[in-house]
Amino acid sequence: PGAADRRRGYRTAMSRHGLADRVRVLPGGLTEEDGAAGARALLDAATRPTAVLVFNDRSATGVLDTLLRARVAVPGEISVVGFDDSHLARLAHIDLTTVGQDIPRLAELAVGRAIARLEREPTPTGEAVVAPHLVVRGTTATPA
Repeated sequence: PGAADRRRGYRTAMSRHGLADRVRVLPGGLTEEDGAAGARALLDAATRPTAVLVFNDRSATGVLDTLLRARVAVPGEISVVGFDDSHLARLAHIDLTTVGQDIPRLAELAVGRAIARLEREPTPTGEAVVAPHLVVRGTTATPA
């Protein structure tokens, strides 16, 4: 699954909760600079969101930096959520709420399928889904 799958999942979840009219997806990328560019676009918009879900934790640090420099309170004015639960998210001065993945389980499934293919054993078709989990830290709060 990639960016398109994440966007689709996000839109579906927002729709399921009656929030489809609040969905705004901006082009982004993987780096701090990409996150900063996205944050600047949000700050320039007529209405600001109460929360931002960012492609990954690295990009989320760019969002956080830009909001901090613009004197936007996180999480008071805008909540920020990353994706990966990387080492960056765990740094005390960042304390990023993020979506974590079970990396050992994902690796186990990938290696298992690769070995089965190499040994010409039948392998399951389709995707194996490993549910992510929310890791709540200091960059999210209930909207005011």
